Amino acid sequence: MDLSVTNIIKAVKSKGYLVFEDDSKNFNLNIVGIRSKDHSSNSFNDWMVIFWKYHGFWNNMVFPITTDPGLYWRKSPINVKGTAVLKVGQYRGMWVIAKHQGKYEALCQRKPCTVIRDMNRDATIDFTGAEETGLYGINHHRAGNSSTQVDKWSAGCQVQPNRSLYDIEMSIFRASADIWGNSFTYTLLHEDDL
Repeated sequence: MDLSVTNIIKAVKSKGYLVFEDDSKNFNLNIVGIRSKDHSSNSFNDWMVIFWKYHGFWNNMVFPITTDPGLYWRKSPINVKGTAVLKVGQYRGMWVIAKHQGKYEALCQRKPCTVIRDMNRDATIDFTGAEETGLYGINHHRAGNSSTQVDKWSAGCQVQPNRSLYDIEMSIFRASADIWGNSFTYTLLHEDDL
């Protein structure tokens, strides 16, 4: 899969989504999740690409994440309507830096997003369930020190498995918030979009 900035920008723009290209100041972030074709995995098999333009040059970092809820929550949903699966799309200003569950800094949902409710309680994520738009606590946070399985780490959140990589992400997010304000847009694509 081609995770180059050029290819991702092309995919984002083809959907009619905004790409932040003002390079007058540093860290005008584009945060893009890429969902894998494998919808039955309980592993961190997706990607988050963070990129920004500064003085004419693109900077980018690629991180492993999950964009899917873990197997535990697929089989035991918190909501009677089914497990929340973030729908592919662009969510303007969805996140701010705040405390995840009151514990540590993360990107926490403050504006609505759309989720698809996977209701059949099996291992494979379905994208044909009822859609809902609102505030569901779809955050970007971390798992354990170096997790390999999603399990209970995500009930719909976008989760980083490695604490050290997460610390790098958060330093970028803080730098951006200091310059551009504490508001982050998240764009979720599918691997097939690239």
